[in-house]
Amino acid sequence: MDKRECTAYRIRSAYASLRKSEQRVADYILTHEQVCRRITMEELAKRSNVSQPTVVRFVKALGYENFKDFRYQLMEENIKDHSSGRVEQYAMHGYSLKLSDNLRMIPTKVVAISVKSIEDMLKSISGEEFEKTIYMISKAKRIMLSCVENSSATARDLMVKLLYLGYDCRYDEDYYIQQIAAAALTEEDVVIGISYSGQSKDTVDVMKTAKKAGAQTICITNFKESKISKWSDVVLCGSQEQWMYGDSIFSRTTQMVLNDMIYMGLIAHDYEKCTDKLDENGKIIRNKAYEEK
Repeated sequence: MDKRECTAYRIRSAYASLRKSEQRVADYILTHEQVCRRITMEELAKRSNVSQPTVVRFVKALGYENFKDFRYQLMEENIKDHSSGRVEQYAMHGYSLKLSDNLRMIPTKVVAISVKSIEDMLKSISGEEFEKTIYMISKAKRIMLSCVENSSATARDLMVKLLYLGYDCRYDEDYYIQQIAAAALTEEDVVIGISYSGQSKDTVDVMKTAKKAGAQTICITNFKESKISKWSDVVLCGSQEQWMYGDSIFSRTTQMVLNDMIYMGLIAHDYEKCTDKLDENGKIIRNKAYEEK
């Protein structure tokens, strides 16, 4: 089955745009999928602590005509999963490394966790927030990136993508340079602060300075209710799972995917301008490569 067609994927993709009551229905289904294949709409409403009209709105938000069609899809997926021998991968989510773990299984487990983290991220980003992000960046005179230490990999990746598309994007690893640059920004400029925890003092302080200077602010973080969010016009939130690597080093998978989303979103927003610039910059890169014999 195409993963994009499965109900769980639809729910995670639409989650951020659902009403709070509809999200309660989504939460119940995602954690009790097998049960939901058998219960009535009345039972689902009761177990989710919502009204039956809320369940109707929920299934229609996912693109189904009615609850009957929704439940039929769940039952059909169940049949296909059993007939294909599909194994549920999400059981490995939250996996912690143990001394006894089989080394050959590590790649499979890391991939499974990464996939789940990306799907969780979809629940945190609404279409409205994403559109606003693309609009702000596309109209910016200058784009400045701010982060510290481990987030520099994310910042450099985003900077390269924006430069390739023709945007004036700057990033300096030195905190003092970031502060000086932020103070010189105007309302025509955008700052993107990157902090996994959202609590990195230096990055938060740069965002404060930029905001006071009149610049528009976007943050990429993994925790919506964090200090950096208070100084951000738009919050792009990744998965809140800190897995496997410890307190200092964590996965940047969702942040890198967010970079790709921004990159593709900008191209879609102004296709001709961006593709022309990509072709132009592509020639520069090709001139630096050895010719094929």
